[in-house]
Amino acid sequence: MASHLDLEEQEQLDQLKHFWTRYGNAITWVLIVILAAIGGWNGYQYWQRTQAAQASALYDELERAAQAQDVQKIARVQEDLRSKYARTTYAAQGSLLAAQVLAEKGNVDAATAALNWVMADGSDDGIKAVARVRLAALQIEAKAYDEALKTLSASVPREFEALVADRKGDVLSLQGKADEAVVEYRKAYKQLDLRTEYRRLVEAKLNALGVNPQDTATSAAAEDKK
Repeated sequence: MASHLDLEEQEQLDQLKHFWTRYGNAITWVLIVILAAIGGWNGYQYWQRTQAAQASALYDELERAAQAQDVQKIARVQEDLRSKYARTTYAAQGSLLAAQVLAEKGNVDAATAALNWVMADGSDDGIKAVARVRLAALQIEAKAYDEALKTLSASVPREFEALVADRKGDVLSLQGKADEAVVEYRKAYKQLDLRTEYRRLVEAKLNALGVNPQDTATSAAAEDKK
């Protein structure tokens, strides 16, 4: 009986050896790849957390510089954020903040460059849309109306469409294109929530152009039914 069991065990051992000889190398490499992937993912997660923490510290420093209106420090910290932590949200937010202070200080070129960077390299579509609207505001102040319309022509997330339409209406109104301005204001009015103060602002703009917002709402409802 013992001899029979020994033979079975030997046969199983031989089969195992044969299997390992044939597939062992492949199995080993598969395990190495899996372990490397797990290690790489954990390393990447750690790297992301580290990047976010360091970028956050720099953003805090930028906020302090903004409060102090220290333009030179703002420029330096903003550049650090963009060069070292470009993929983080803090880099885009920092550029928005820098652009705001720089514009207030009259450094429009530097503010424009900061906003263009967000639009080109920002990682968040919402923040990029904010940069687009703020850049258009600077262009409107400079009376660069065609440039402003070009800036506002790109697609933006749905929640920003009303804001962009309103700003387009402003540009067209300043250009003396009242009918086209009304079209954009109508879009904004239709998309804005009934309870928002912003909608009342658009309503006032329509009134100034001789348009009754209630008629606008009625027209919008009729268009929806088509």
